Amino acid sequence: MRQIQTSKTEFHMISNGKMPLAQLHEIVMDIHPYATAIHIREKQKTARELFQMIEQLAQTIPLSKIIVNDRVDVALAAGAAGVQLSFHSLETLIVKNRFASLKVGQSIHSYDEGVKAIRDGADYVLFGHIFPSGSKPGQTPKGLMPLTRVAQLDIPVIAIGGITPENTRSVIQAGAKGIAVMSGIFEARDPLEAVKDYYHALKNGDGKIDEHI
Repeated sequence: MRQIQTSKTEFHMISNGKMPLAQLHEIVMDIHPYATAIHIREKQKTARELFQMIEQLAQTIPLSKIIVNDRVDVALAAGAAGVQLSFHSLETLIVKNRFASLKVGQSIHSYDEGVKAIRDGADYVLFGHIFPSGSKPGQTPKGLMPLTRVAQLDIPVIAIGGITPENTRSVIQAGAKGIAVMSGIFEARDPLEAVKDYYHALKNGDGKIDEHI
């Protein structure tokens, strides 16, 4: 299958935990060529269910693109590329020291948390939410100015939260290494068309994307 991957700009796609596996699998089969990473964020599923889900997805999607939300054990057992950690997860330092093979992303909400993520050995950080987001109702977005400051840290900063094709350019120009999108893709009427819109927004936003289309 033709691969359409970003070179200097990353495109992370995050499952929303709301759809049956068959539907998720069908969508991801279509969109993964455009993805740097596919995050499996299924908080309601057991370890066994997550493992079985990844096994099925891996029949058609490279494990090298799969990042598991929170569950280090499942990521290791399934042979996934990495794990995305948050405030309630195992600490990044522990995971990097014990499981060096895993790529580790750390979710952060401030510059200081970014400094700690670097010190603990994170490979990249997700920072947000940048814009108003339906998944964060009533919470004040960070905005572009804090993103600009965090993006000065010596670690890839992936922006998340309320990101649309229309505001992608401003996010990249603020210094983000890439974007992470959940509802904008997995709740879109046509996920593949949505992904293409984001991809071309990245391409036209000085993101320096490889020409593999």
